[in-house]
Amino acid sequence: MILLLLSIALLLALIILVRLNAFMALIISTLFVGLAKGMMPVDLIKSIQNGIGSTLSGLVMVLAFGVILGSILAETGAAQVIAQRLLRVFGPTRANWAILCTGFVVGIAMFYNAGFVVLAPLVFTINAVSGQPLVPLAISMAAPLSVTHGFLPPHPGATAVANLFGADLGRTLLLGLAIAIPSILVAGVFFPSFLKNIPAKPPAGLFQVKEIDPAALPGFPKSLLVALTPVVLMAFSTVVDLNFPQANESFAWLKFAGDPGITMLVSVCLGLLLLGRNPLSPNPNYQKASALLEKSSAAMGAGASLLLVVAAGGAFKQVLVDSGIGKELAAQLTDAPVSPLILGWSIATLLRIAVGSATVAGMTAAGIVQPLVANGSASPELMTLVVGAGSLMCSHVNDTGFWMFKEWFGLSLRDTFRSWTLMETIIGVMGLLGALLINVLGGG
Repeated sequence: MILLLLSIALLLALIILVRLNAFMALIISTLFVGLAKGMMPVDLIKSIQNGIGSTLSGLVMVLAFGVILGSILAETGAAQVIAQRLLRVFGPTRANWAILCTGFVVGIAMFYNAGFVVLAPLVFTINAVSGQPLVPLAISMAAPLSVTHGFLPPHPGATAVANLFGADLGRTLLLGLAIAIPSILVAGVFFPSFLKNIPAKPPAGLFQVKEIDPAALPGFPKSLLVALTPVVLMAFSTVVDLNFPQANESFAWLKFAGDPGITMLVSVCLGLLLLGRNPLSPNPNYQKASALLEKSSAAMGAGASLLLVVAAGGAFKQVLVDSGIGKELAAQLTDAPVSPLILGWSIATLLRIAVGSATVAGMTAAGIVQPLVANGSASPELMTLVVGAGSLMCSHVNDTGFWMFKEWFGLSLRDTFRSWTLMETIIGVMGLLGALLINVLGGG
């Protein structure tokens, strides 16, 4: 724990006092923690490379095509059309509810990173149209995405933990929804009301909100179709994956189309066809598809720096995993005389703090406490939920999600801690309390 705290202190000092950029500071801190833990230099370099590679492999296509899609939605006014319709339904004073409900629907179907990239343009646009502060809106978007990622099948992490415990997926989903709804309300509605004065300075060129002549705006159905195409494709692919054998080759193309990177590419192509001027949309007010792609280049440049920081965060996380720090800390808790549910949550929390990755923390904690479920000491469904809740706790500098939120919305480290980190902690605590209450009432 001391070594972990020293590495975090070094990282903060390099960024705040030395004024190094986040990418360099993360790599230096990663080298420090690996060498201090006694990793061989060759193994340390390989761990860093694996961390960068594993992080980018699942993120590059999603982020790159997501930035292009966001640029298309902004340049054509599609984001403006969707934002205006949402505000018409919810009202400008309840803009946070609009983005919260949208985030929950999107979060059920999409991975966190993909959902974040899809919804970020809407957050910027609703901020511009409604005048509501940016950071509270961003938290109202991120809270339901995090909750669905941590608590609810069919998300990979929750599903994998449930399968390890032998939990019923349908029952886990129902109990998860009972916990998720109050967690989202507290973290996504009540908590953001305290964040109105946090300044945000998004990277220049990442997303430019434009005022467009109403005559040149695309229709709402087209705009919504382009924005929700990734959601629909991923949801359909997930349903197929859950209900049909994985060995069935006839569904291979459906699973291929549901890959997050592919869904974003399909949505970009659809956006160019339906929102750009071409034979399928001859409206002379629309911009040419080539012009839209050219304008997205500036946004891609801003997204590249964000990607580097997230990759370095992945390297930091991987070295913490490979050095064994997380498992050593978790082992200290296994004999603690506490409730099995609290024990599972505590181990997942400690692993989350140590290694950063929610998925790694959840799966490792599940392996440690699985004997408690096997001998009947705890409900497999409730254990799945508390492990998921613990895996969201205390997100900080070794979590790629922390850096995505910070860089995308242009926050200082201090403000990221008191917005993003506190939001994740609220969700984790609410998840534990909800599971304990269900257990006391006999619902587990």
